[in-house]
Amino acid sequence: MDLREILGNATLKGASDIFIIAGLPVTYKVKGAQVRSEGIMKPSEIVPLIDEIYDVGRRAKTNYDNNVDDDFSFSIPDLGRFRVNVFRQRGSVAAVIRVIKFGIPDPAALGIPENVLSLADNKTGLVLVAGAAGSGKSTTLACMIDRINSKRECHIITMEDPIEYLHSHNKSIVSQREVFIDTPGYLESLRSALRESPDVILLGEMRDYDTISSAITAAETGVLLFSTLHTSSAANTINRIVDVFPANQQLQVRGQLAQLIRGVVCQQLVTTVDGHLVPVFEVMKSNPAIQNMIREGKLHQLDSAMQAASQEGMITMDGSLLNLYNQKKISKETVLNTCNNYEFMVKRIGR
Repeated sequence: MDLREILGNATLKGASDIFIIAGLPVTYKVKGAQVRSEGIMKPSEIVPLIDEIYDVGRRAKTNYDNNVDDDFSFSIPDLGRFRVNVFRQRGSVAAVIRVIKFGIPDPAALGIPENVLSLADNKTGLVLVAGAAGSGKSTTLACMIDRINSKRECHIITMEDPIEYLHSHNKSIVSQREVFIDTPGYLESLRSALRESPDVILLGEMRDYDTISSAITAAETGVLLFSTLHTSSAANTINRIVDVFPANQQLQVRGQLAQLIRGVVCQQLVTTVDGHLVPVFEVMKSNPAIQNMIREGKLHQLDSAMQAASQEGMITMDGSLLNLYNQKKISKETVLNTCNNYEFMVKRIGR
């Protein structure tokens, strides 16, 4: 199979990912399940496919030639955008391709609720979207950025590795910078952005001390800054940020976060009883009680505070799972396998 045939099959099947690995047929991930095509891929058959990907993506093969894993995106007219990670395993080259349809997705069709999207209506501060890899963080952020783009006149700067969703200029000016192509890295791009009259900044990932520290500094300048972390709850997200700093700075950082954070969204994808994938969200929004808990490090109380403030649009991950279970959209097994507080959930729904 050539590259266009593989990508075409993926879009027809509604696949989210494509695996091109020696010793296996080309494999598509469809609604969380593997669908394998016919014919085992040999290492010699994969090399020309990888070469074609680099040609289509107009990507220099520097990393590939130096045996370094490479991550970039490319587009094919009438098919869509694709994000590819090229790597080596068992001495042969391999690739995993994420399928990204053209255009910004419809949040209602994806099940992204208003209490998540409304975080984009803030004018300043820090909004964090957390979750495991592949949980849909980039899609949620794309919907938030599109909401701002369609409502406000401002300058939106995104720093992504790689760019997944392309935003057209609407009411806003949208500058999208791809790390390692348009800028050397997140840190350099973030520092430069503050001299580019930003109103909204999307930082693809808060991955180390320097980036996190600079993101907090940027948010303090009065912009609205979005970013992501690989954490599973609001409390874990705050802890992850604070723990990056030395012990003698953590009190100050908690105080900064208490003032800056407008919301934390944690998400995961779960399988419904009819075999579809749906996102599940934990939503924490800033209010005086939440700010005080962050400032004083009483993060174990955040769940209770979110439950008490449901009228403000807050909900815990377990609360969202319970709602889906009560609507008969997901099974008891799914709830118990994906909840954060197993004992609490067992008491609510039984074993």
